[in-house]
Amino acid sequence: MDTDVAIIGAGPAGLAMACALAGSGLRVTLLERAPEAAIADPAFDGREIALTHRSQAILRDLGAWDRIPAAETAPLREAKVLNGANPLALRFAPGRDGEPLGRLVPNHLIRRALFETAAGTDAVLMAGRAVAGLSLGAEGAQVTLDGGEVVSARLVVAADSRFSEARRRAGIGARMLDFGRTMIVARVAHDAPHGGVATEWFGHGQTIAMLPLNGAMSSVVLTLPPAEAQAAMALSPEDFAAEVTRRYQSRLGPMRPAGTRHAYPLVATYAHRFIARRFALLGDAAVGMHPVTAHGFNFGLSGAERLAADIRHASDPGTALNGYAVAHRRATLPLFLATNAVARLYSDDRAPARLARAALVGAGAALAPVRKMIVAGLMDAPSGRPLRAMPGR
Repeated sequence: MDTDVAIIGAGPAGLAMACALAGSGLRVTLLERAPEAAIADPAFDGREIALTHRSQAILRDLGAWDRIPAAETAPLREAKVLNGANPLALRFAPGRDGEPLGRLVPNHLIRRALFETAAGTDAVLMAGRAVAGLSLGAEGAQVTLDGGEVVSARLVVAADSRFSEARRRAGIGARMLDFGRTMIVARVAHDAPHGGVATEWFGHGQTIAMLPLNGAMSSVVLTLPPAEAQAAMALSPEDFAAEVTRRYQSRLGPMRPAGTRHAYPLVATYAHRFIARRFALLGDAAVGMHPVTAHGFNFGLSGAERLAADIRHASDPGTALNGYAVAHRRATLPLFLATNAVARLYSDDRAPARLARAALVGAGAALAPVRKMIVAGLMDAPSGRPLRAMPGR
């Protein structure tokens, strides 16, 4: 079959790209190895996404934001970083208008909303089909599916995860950083109020974050060495909640299980190039971030917005890629490098690293301009246009 844009991967970035091309006159085909049922109604995966203001605006423009139940989202009013027993905390609060830093939204609900939005466009979904081959030529590209069917396209966009097979087939390497840690995510209920404050606490041998959800409930993000993570995953729900209470030193009171647990290896990736001949990388296939700064998902959305804007009015979508590559690298590389440096520093329990962490937290707590600069990045308002009123929650 022939198409203008073939998107490999119907995850959030791929679906957002399809939605962003709606009304462009381009024929769009989504290629996804998972069955349609799995992407139409994705299961809860434990991940709560901190959406920046820009990401919320993008979802609103795509028509997906209103498909996310307001009761399932929560304002992130403040964030603070703790280092061991140090009484100082690095705090990030919004500006004087009191607008939250961002919104916490369950990953599976964002994916469902984007699928429903894409289903209302002219994009063709070919689900349950794995990619078996990729050929990139000067005049066009060909994607070979399992079973031998060939999809001819003027542009191929790969959005098939940070371990992208399409990226490899296109001959593009990636910088990969395995942190040697496993991240466990789960919802827990507790007695003490969280006040909409997210806490990231770096303790000896662990990193534990509490993300505030609606009501007396939080999402715990516990980062441990693999053996300890495996033991924690083997605990009963009640014993795991008790373990989180102990590790968090009862800051929110006794905790109770409020959802399933999920474990993910911590591996960051950054593609050597974002484009090739008639080929572009998007989402985690381009930049797979460590979650400590919560920007990975947001980069996927902003990348889709930029790439779609560049190609939707081009005479040939496969030749309008350079602007996206330059802009996306400029937007992502500094934060990728800084995030990895912070992650390595805070996962190092040697004495020099602990002293450096204490110095960073102390300096940040004292220097208001530093905090304001970081908050401005978190608020991440789209340049050139005001934020629209957000739906009430």
